[in-house]
Amino acid sequence: MKKLAMIALSLSMAAMGFAGGKADGGAITIGGIFPLSGPVAEYGVEAQKGIQLAIEEINKAGGIGGQQLVLISEDDEGDATKSVNAFIKLTSRDKAKVVIGSLTSGPTIAVSERAQAQGVILMAPAASNPAVTDAGNFIFRACFIDPFQGTVGGQFAAQNIGAKRAAVLYEISNDYSVGLQENFIKAFTAFGGTMAAVEVYNTGDTDFNAQITKIKAANPDVVYLPEYYGDVALIAKQLRAQGITTPIVGADGWDGLTGNAGDEVLNGFYTSNFTSDSTEPRVVKFVKDFQAKFGDKPGAFAALGYDSMSLIKDAILAAGSTDAAPVRDALANINGSYITGNIKFDSKRNPVKSAVVLEIVKGADGKLTTAYKTTVNP
Repeated sequence: MKKLAMIALSLSMAAMGFAGGKADGGAITIGGIFPLSGPVAEYGVEAQKGIQLAIEEINKAGGIGGQQLVLISEDDEGDATKSVNAFIKLTSRDKAKVVIGSLTSGPTIAVSERAQAQGVILMAPAASNPAVTDAGNFIFRACFIDPFQGTVGGQFAAQNIGAKRAAVLYEISNDYSVGLQENFIKAFTAFGGTMAAVEVYNTGDTDFNAQITKIKAANPDVVYLPEYYGDVALIAKQLRAQGITTPIVGADGWDGLTGNAGDEVLNGFYTSNFTSDSTEPRVVKFVKDFQAKFGDKPGAFAALGYDSMSLIKDAILAAGSTDAAPVRDALANINGSYITGNIKFDSKRNPVKSAVVLEIVKGADGKLTTAYKTTVNP
């Protein structure tokens, strides 16, 4: 008992140093950078809810070393410059020494070098570009990376759908979209498929009919759309309008699509970090608690936000300290079960974890939802 009391005291004292200062009431400050408005707000709002749920549970259990956690959120609107401004505010004015965010890769990369230089732990819930963690050993992520999920998409199209000819339509100025399509093509052709068409568009485009006309003429068995949900909804509507009824396949950027599209996205499949259909007890509890608090089922971004906070909490406890360096080292050595699966980090602080493939279907209420299709291991 004496030893446990000393550990608790040590954690409590160290927490103030880790936070770089105190929030109101002596709580530990957790900084958050999210797109809470703008074209990918669905991601940020969901992730923030997941983090809020995790913090609520941690605080109800007594906090960390007796100190409560406080999340201070900033809206970057998915914009890299605004993300940098948010990071500066959180680390200078609010004295946060751990920041969760942002949600897409460009804004996250924009703050990663600052985080590394300042010794601030940056946990990216869903930024999947491999370059996110290049800045150094204070940068981690909770999601799998684009080369893996692009490969999963290509393998699924060839093996599970049975496609022989694929078409791709991707955003040429978006690193996320470019990286995914490259790895999809490599995997699809490695499994015996042939590329029937590869078409591109530019950021801000809303009329894709010229590219779709070429895709239709190529007669593919599957169309790969490696993009965020807003563009996918527009593209899918125009694909179906031209009579292309083949399956469409995408990646984690599709999360949120069911609430922002219509029946045109049926016969659609995408790679994800999470399925709410899981029967794992901790996932069942998470889904139940999330629904009770927010009224909706959680998606992948909520689960990744929850896991991001849980990873940080577990690293503090494993380190026996809240100083940034030992917490960083403890994070690097984590190997355990979380909402989005078993997580351990490779040498670049990317999680080695499975991907699930979800199908977009109609629920019993007639609304679009997702159904678990399969799991692909790394």
